Amino acid sequence: MRIAGINIPNEKQAQFGLTAIYGIGLSTARQILTLTGINPQKKVKDINAEEENNIRKAVEGFKIEGVLKRKVSGDIKRLREIKSYRGSRHTKRLPVRGQRTKTNSRTIRGNVRKTMASGRRTAEKT
Repeated sequence: MRIAGINIPNEKQAQFGLTAIYGIGLSTARQILTLTGINPQKKVKDINAEEENNIRKAVEGFKIEGVLKRKVSGDIKRLREIKSYRGSRHTKRLPVRGQRTKTNSRTIRGNVRKTMASGRRTAEKT
């Protein structure tokens, strides 16, 4: 099944398969399936063409993929332009939402591990 240019995995349940689309999480996927009257535990490969079209129509009501990505990047650009604190944190590639940075920000900083070795430096040979 293909929705919004994304291939939905056939072997997964419909509620988990729909989360492959950027902008649709588990709660939104369940909401879409209850709106269309499809059992969330039903496998994607067992969904017929009529149900697939109903899912497509329901998904069109949400901001997904390119539209959502443009909106998020536009919001970050706006924060940078008005020189807000959050915008400056985005620019510096640091955590934006108040997390500490002395430790626990390895993923955003690039997993830099600076540890002491033995404490002794090797003397240079002359």
